[in-house]
Amino acid sequence: MTDTPVWETGDWEGLDALAGGREADLCVVGLGGSGLAAVDEGLALGLDVVGIDAGRVAGEAAGRNGGFLLAGMPLFYHEAVLRWGDAARIVYQLTLAELDRIMTTQQTTARVGSLRIADDDAELADIGDELSALRAHGFESHPYDGPEGEGLLLPADGSCNPKRRCRGMVADLVSGGASLYERTRAVEIGNGRVETEGGVIEADQIVVAVDGRLELVFPRLQGQVRTARLEMLATEPIERRYDRPVYTAHGYIYWQQLPDGSVALGGLRDRFADHSWTTEPGPTPELQDALEGYLGELGIEATITHRWAGHAAYTPDRAPIYTELDPGVWVVGGYCGHGNVLGAVYARAAVRSAVSGSREPLL
Repeated sequence: MTDTPVWETGDWEGLDALAGGREADLCVVGLGGSGLAAVDEGLALGLDVVGIDAGRVAGEAAGRNGGFLLAGMPLFYHEAVLRWGDAARIVYQLTLAELDRIMTTQQTTARVGSLRIADDDAELADIGDELSALRAHGFESHPYDGPEGEGLLLPADGSCNPKRRCRGMVADLVSGGASLYERTRAVEIGNGRVETEGGVIEADQIVVAVDGRLELVFPRLQGQVRTARLEMLATEPIERRYDRPVYTAHGYIYWQQLPDGSVALGGLRDRFADHSWTTEPGPTPELQDALEGYLGELGIEATITHRWAGHAAYTPDRAPIYTELDPGVWVVGGYCGHGNVLGAVYARAAVRSAVSGSREPLL
């Protein structure tokens, strides 16, 4: 079984590995979407920034997800307000601002909105509650009844090629003065140092922006964060059916039709809970068979061209990890499958908090 995301472009020349020591104001560990946002924030603050990744830029979940650009927290908005009160509204506003930034500065993005479609009558009622909460706080949202079914339209959301989006940021960051390195694994982090296999980076502040497998980077976070394997597949191009990303079954099933007409479908992790809580690679026959079966439920008969998996970290209360774990070492992650936009918000806040010495009041 293959493990090649449909998002692969084949035109990535890559970055060198670190060879020798470096000094910097800020060292960012992890060059997925959130790590690149942290690098960008550091440059905006006038810092000398070094960024490293153990593999490739957007090589894990940042380049292996469904390509949804969604506002808000992992919980649906009315649930988030119930759990976190006004802080949920503030975070939603911050993610909308980050979406504005993404849409105006990055390639391969489209502000087409997103659909939450009801899987049954109970979910339709829940969608009504979410719509009421969004409108009560002034966030644009609309009831929807179309070919996909009944549900909720969120026009501020969007879609992207996640791997190309991240890798497209690199040239601007490097031209802005950042020093970025691939295939540079951090083997020890702390005390103003990031020791790698290729040399030591001495930095005033360190931001670790790693999502999937975060508990392996910092074993003391066991119990606070847990990694899940998320699987997807993609088909050959078909006739145009979907104009925007769709998610249903309380977010456990999601798909979008790409510009070339192919359909990328993922999810069903809830049906394979024990199977999916793992740091092991994929994809796996059991879950892929289920995804293929769901394609049939959608009435899509097309050849499957790609199958892949990525790892994302989840927290028990669905609030991201955002903490100064050690003096001068800020850690962000645990975005519960919503890292494309939310991860950037938290990574930027971590950089500002590191520089100011005071934690910005996010969840």
